Amino acid sequence: MATATERESLLLGFTPLNPQVYFQNPPPLSTTPSSPSTSNTDPTTVIIYGWGDARPKHVQKYVDGYRALYPAAKLVLIYSPILKALYQTLEARSHSMVPVLETVLGRSIQSATYAEDRALRETLHTHAADRVLVHVMSNTGGINFAATLHAYQQSDPAAKPFPHQMLVCDSTPGSTHFLSNIAPWSRALALGVAGYMPWPFIMTQGLAAAFLGTLHGVGWLLGMPSAAEFSTNAVNDPALSDIGARKLYLYSKADDIIHWEDLEEHAAQARERGYQVDAEMFEGSPHVGHMRAHPEQYWAAIARSWKAAVGDKQA
Repeated sequence: MATATERESLLLGFTPLNPQVYFQNPPPLSTTPSSPSTSNTDPTTVIIYGWGDARPKHVQKYVDGYRALYPAAKLVLIYSPILKALYQTLEARSHSMVPVLETVLGRSIQSATYAEDRALRETLHTHAADRVLVHVMSNTGGINFAATLHAYQQSDPAAKPFPHQMLVCDSTPGSTHFLSNIAPWSRALALGVAGYMPWPFIMTQGLAAAFLGTLHGVGWLLGMPSAAEFSTNAVNDPALSDIGARKLYLYSKADDIIHWEDLEEHAAQARERGYQVDAEMFEGSPHVGHMRAHPEQYWAAIARSWKAAVGDKQA
């Protein structure tokens, strides 16, 4: 039986590739004068990593926005259940992201990722000339993007990093220090399940904080980096995240989940490591709420950075 997420995604025109990853081909382009114009420098694929526990109805305006901006692009949409991102191992998360890679590469890599098939592994060195725009929302979306980068590296450690021209960091990443972030993290986790709980929200947040504390303690005892720590480091690691890909940070000082100072620190680190970085601050918008509050500024920032990214690649 189809899940609620699958049913809603089908209504949006997306085909499920697995329970988290969905795909949509571009619709046939009309030749009428009012049709959206396309360019041979537009992205051919847009990959959207939704924020934690976002439902299809929550991301529909982002889908519509990209369809208006780049009507000929393939869309890949990844849902990010918070609990799954937190309790799964890196290998399990990476396995779930394999369909993202296959969509961009245009071929199966399943056996190349998890078996020693030399012929398939060698095909990873040559991929279709896709122009890929990656859009990551919140830390949970970032966790799944980092898992995609890891899956690509594991498919062939000798290959270059996952090919993309631009990375949009929407309300992410933040600090990974546990004690200073337990309040916003537990609130974000509680928001995803509060509707199912019969008691006051503060009790749900307290349970979420206890759960996060347990995970943190187990990870500390085992010497394992948290999912958030791995993802925050991965997107600024040239061995994993293509140093030729331009980064655009979208953020607000009113965000009560991700502190703007932490995001600016991450952007500064990216610049120091050689990435081309743009940053767009929004006035008064909440966590992953910048597009809803300032749609014109939001889409203009993305279009502007994409043009700069393509120009940098062609230079």
